Amino acid sequence: MATAKDAKLQYEAGQNAVAMGLLTNSGDELTFTSTAALWSGRSGYAPVVRPNGLLTGGLCTPDNAAANNVVDVAALTCNLAGVVTSVAAGSVTSTRPATAVAKINSITVDSSGALALVAGTDGADTTFSETRAAAGGPPLIPVGSIEIGQTRVTSNTAAPIAASEIFQVVGLHQERADFPLYDINYGPTIAGGVQTKAGGSVTFLSALPEIHTGTVPKRVYASYSSPIFADISLASDFVPPETSNSVTSTQVYGATIGSAASTLNQGTFTAYLTNGITDALVLLKDANLWFKFYADRYATPYMLTQGVLGIARTFPVADQIQAACTISATVAAVEVAA
Repeated sequence: MATAKDAKLQYEAGQNAVAMGLLTNSGDELTFTSTAALWSGRSGYAPVVRPNGLLTGGLCTPDNAAANNVVDVAALTCNLAGVVTSVAAGSVTSTRPATAVAKINSITVDSSGALALVAGTDGADTTFSETRAAAGGPPLIPVGSIEIGQTRVTSNTAAPIAASEIFQVVGLHQERADFPLYDINYGPTIAGGVQTKAGGSVTFLSALPEIHTGTVPKRVYASYSSPIFADISLASDFVPPETSNSVTSTQVYGATIGSAASTLNQGTFTAYLTNGITDALVLLKDANLWFKFYADRYATPYMLTQGVLGIARTFPVADQIQAACTISATVAAVEVAA
């Protein structure tokens, strides 16, 4: 008969802070991973994600003094290498083609936080291309730079840049820090024993455009804290947060219509305490924590879940002080085989 007499339950007792750093592109331009498998979700330790991109300002307009080829850029703030950076208002000088053909220039903030213009390649005719680095197309901008807008001209004659020649559509001509939106993966997603999404990572809702030198996407930075686990030395009766399924039915003439629904239950366990007041676990009540459960402390497989710790304490006269604990998770516990 299999029992859990050798089980072990651990909780997130502390956090190891990791400073803002560059995440690694997993190769699909969607998910960017860290070196930590788990990110803490505890208040005060939750991750801060800063993809490179424009935050505020940066409106590009024809030069106020109508100077030839000049574009004025309003003051702006942006995420740059993991730092919220302010850039003063300024101007850039757009280049023109050698002959009367299409040319696209990118208005950027470079890796030092300065406004800079990156010139595209002259087209074969007056038709613009949307392919990066193609003739008549927008240029690939340096890795670490941020594209604020573009100028598109078809004349080789010096003249003021018109408003109709300036483009700043988000996702096409402009990189914003808040586009596309992203999800934070505090831990891995595992389905059927296979990891389908990396833990300690960020997944964007659509692939980041590969508009930088080397045909790579913008850089994504994050700071986070990885959990430090400790044993709950006296614990029993662990129940993981899991999905239960139910069916409801409605009778109709000559048949029955059924529908399935899924419900995520709370995880639960009992903890036996020293005094019920200053116990380390008690001091973390209402915190969003990670938990690990080993059905056999001498074996590798374990269950992993993250949720808000709830505690209901009992102080009996002739028995050990104890707490009925709950784990309010937003996703079901996962099984980790190794």
